[in-house]
Amino acid sequence: MKRLYISDLDGTLLDSTGIVTVRTADTLNRLVSEGMYFTFATARSPYSIVHITAPLKISVPCILMNGVSIYDRDRREFVKNEFIPVSASHEALRAFEENDVRCFMYKICEGVLTCCYSEITTAVMRSFAEVRKNRYNKPFVQYDRLIDHADGEVVYLTTTGDHDRLYPVKQAADGIDGLDCAFYKDTYEDKWYLELFSHKASKANGVKYLRERYGFDEVVAFGDNLNDLPMFAQADVKVAVGNARDEVKAAADHIIGTCDEDGVAQWLKAVHHRSR
Repeated sequence: MKRLYISDLDGTLLDSTGIVTVRTADTLNRLVSEGMYFTFATARSPYSIVHITAPLKISVPCILMNGVSIYDRDRREFVKNEFIPVSASHEALRAFEENDVRCFMYKICEGVLTCCYSEITTAVMRSFAEVRKNRYNKPFVQYDRLIDHADGEVVYLTTTGDHDRLYPVKQAADGIDGLDCAFYKDTYEDKWYLELFSHKASKANGVKYLRERYGFDEVVAFGDNLNDLPMFAQADVKVAVGNARDEVKAAADHIIGTCDEDGVAQWLKAVHHRSR
């Protein structure tokens, strides 16, 4: 049986400080060298995952931005992207404006991902941008009005902040044709993420694409947060880390060690030894 193991990153494969531990890297790299198919699915973009997952060998392209892109990390190239319909981008941006919430707009042009914004109005958004510009060299472009540049190259709209402030935008987005969203609490801080993308994009559709494209008979998925539930829906075996949200644990077939206990790597090591 050809089996794919696919893990979320933050709160699942990464520890609570956001890194791949030496034990996790050593264990997974040995298993991949022995023939295990392993990759990851994340809300992150290429700029941060290249740096964060550098210690890891992966044998299959990964899923980025909650399923917007299938990305070959080692070749630094997009395999597949799902673009937001122009009309949906415009409706979504109007919903942000009407609720006085600012967002970042991601576009992919000729294989390059760029983050666009009009203004940064909160400390949370400022921190988000500064970390990605300074640590990961993500390109940012400022425009007076994002809606004037929302063309067929838009793949992602995202913001972060208080739950109650973002929730009205989430409600509006739920009613926009051609659009889907993820709304979940941040792994590291007391804030929420709202991420909007094409209705064709999700971790579930990303898993489905990898299964069909590379001929996997079975998919085993690891997760911790609400945006992992669509991936669980497409997986044959669902595994929640010990620090996962209750909703994720309830949907899981197995509950394993926490991210700070190298839960994913230790479980895979045990499964591999039993199968030998």
